[in-house]
Amino acid sequence: MTKLALSSVDLPVFFEERHAALAARLTPEALAPLAGASDAADVARRMGEPLGLYAHLVPEALGGAPAGAGHAADRAAIDVRSLVLVREALGQVSPLADAIFAVQGLGSYPVVLAGSDAQRRAILPDVLSGRRIGAFALTEPEAGSDVASLRTEARREGDGWVLDGEKVLISNVPLAHHLVVFARTGSAAPQHGGDAGGRGAGRAAITAFLVDSGAPGVSAEPLPMSVPHPIGRLRFEGCRVPDSARLGEVGGGFKLAMQTLDAFRISVGAAANGMAARALREAIAHVTRRRQFGAPLSEQQMVRAYLAEMATELDAARLLVARAAHKRDTAPEDAGGAAARVSTEAAMAKMFATEAAQRIIDRAVQLHGGMGVIEGTEVERLYREIRPLRIYEGTTEIQKLIIAKGILERAAAERPADEPPPGRAP
Repeated sequence: MTKLALSSVDLPVFFEERHAALAARLTPEALAPLAGASDAADVARRMGEPLGLYAHLVPEALGGAPAGAGHAADRAAIDVRSLVLVREALGQVSPLADAIFAVQGLGSYPVVLAGSDAQRRAILPDVLSGRRIGAFALTEPEAGSDVASLRTEARREGDGWVLDGEKVLISNVPLAHHLVVFARTGSAAPQHGGDAGGRGAGRAAITAFLVDSGAPGVSAEPLPMSVPHPIGRLRFEGCRVPDSARLGEVGGGFKLAMQTLDAFRISVGAAANGMAARALREAIAHVTRRRQFGAPLSEQQMVRAYLAEMATELDAARLLVARAAHKRDTAPEDAGGAAARVSTEAAMAKMFATEAAQRIIDRAVQLHGGMGVIEGTEVERLYREIRPLRIYEGTTEIQKLIIAKGILERAAAERPADEPPPGRAP
């Protein structure tokens, strides 16, 4: 691999000089220790030191990478365009590294947003170096997209809390030193049947806790996946934590989870673009080299049509991701000084990029013929690697609900006050 396809090169209008400098450091040579590596713990450590990639998961004010002048006043701001470039690169070189990197962000950003000074001092420096790996413990057997229905409980006992419950499909579990655990602390029963945002009283009864993975009462069980990523199940049985382990306010866990996902969802599309770019490159190399009926496959019209569709979809996906990241980084802060939410644009980017990457990689497999389904070939591996991205951090179906909600709210806001809603008589 001689060069990585990064959006800052082809779409400079969305990026700045610091992004070009970052892209110049994200070379195949620099990331070579991650390529083909299967030791998840070693991969996780290398991304901290010596590569320094975790610096892009923590705001500059808390020791992370510079996020640009527009973010200088916001202690919680991370530069999403930098995340996009890192995940595009990792998606091409090592989807395993990308998965670990992404969850390191999910497992540390709640500390950035809601952690006390003591929690930040204890966690973030080691996150940056790679000496500490985090996990984001939200999903449960009966609570995936419907976050408000989670059943893990944290009951008040003395000056602390006792956690009981089960989490499943939690990435980084076999590696994690700390867990950001979301549990029910209120009296409201779990809410079912709400919208994608967990509408109902159930979301107001959720609180986040920072829990040591080796704490008494915590047990972990690895889960085998179609791809060799570190993921597993967590059980909490009488796990006692002090009140100082709480992240943010009691009842503030749902908002904290959504803020975290909103910050990182765009970058899922970037990882998909990286995998799709690698698949397209592999397909081009194969059809140029492979001869059938006396000529290279690349001279066949149907093959050229496939390549045209693959390249066009990839460029469209990269445009959507770059637009969403640029808007997130440059939009004015809200009245409370927090980073602007770009939920609709993020959902569009995540949905289109992951779905397009699935199609692009599928075509790359098809163009490889029988070799495309031989275990261990690059396109076969990518075929397995891309599938989870259409599910985690919000399924494609949930993204559609978010998009529809956003465009309907925007249409309502733009409607003159004296104009009745469509379909309703004046």
